[in-house]
Amino acid sequence: MSSSSTTPSVLLNTGVQMPILGLGTYKLVDSEDVFKAVDAALVAGYRSFDSAAVYGNEADLGQALKKLLPKHGLTREDVFITSKLGSMDQGERAMEGVLHSLSQLDLGYIDLYLIHWPGTRGLEVDDQRNPGNRAQSWATLEELHAQGKLKAIGVSNYTPAHMRELMQSCKITPAVNQVEFHPKLCQKELRRVCEEYGVCFQAYSSLGKGDLVTDPVVMEVAKNCERTPAQVFLSLQVLLRWAVQQGVPVLPKSSNPDRIKDNARLFDFTLSDTDMDRLSSLDCGRKYCRDASDIV
Repeated sequence: MSSSSTTPSVLLNTGVQMPILGLGTYKLVDSEDVFKAVDAALVAGYRSFDSAAVYGNEADLGQALKKLLPKHGLTREDVFITSKLGSMDQGERAMEGVLHSLSQLDLGYIDLYLIHWPGTRGLEVDDQRNPGNRAQSWATLEELHAQGKLKAIGVSNYTPAHMRELMQSCKITPAVNQVEFHPKLCQKELRRVCEEYGVCFQAYSSLGKGDLVTDPVVMEVAKNCERTPAQVFLSLQVLLRWAVQQGVPVLPKSSNPDRIKDNARLFDFTLSDTDMDRLSSLDCGRKYCRDASDIV
């Protein structure tokens, strides 16, 4: 990672450092919005960008980086790019799906590539073809990892059961499992499983689709963090800080340059043990995103 960024990182089981803060690009579908967001993020110190085939913005992200990296005195090696295999390409279409992502991004290689969803589009959740499709997709990712086109491979939305199944057959241990994680969904069992296998547990939807930003406990903790009138720590920064203080990488998404900059301020303060416990006590298993627990 470039020395021009002070963003902390986590060590993946591949031996590579992944920034603990990345820009999520879900719903960034306009090329101009992607360009502005990436530009603002690079200025704010972000060096990690998260995309996916289903986001429909891989080409826009690749083009933005090609133009913006030289502008900011950076090279391809200074940024960490993640993308994901769509559920429509799960199984026998996996090779085609990954190669399409590589072509769209046009960056030579992808730092981290994930199976986005344990199910297959068009199949019922209890369809017995799902496990076979996952296994075939993983074998494809392993093959492209061996070729150096995917520097690290992992999964997203995998439950403890999906993780244990994968570990029984994989040749390469996944580097990351990217899942929904916030104070109302602490994912204790899944975190234990990931730790057991040496897999990095990464968070998305840290703000609970915005719902947690106005939670009374979160707002009170944010107010407690303020030191001077000029230092206003917002609820969103508190929610992100709660995760990274546990060593969990986060991927806040925004198209607003000011919000992107605000999100990067999660390293400006530390939550007390009491505040951490107060936030964790909100855990009630609440999922704001799709639930993969019923996929065989």
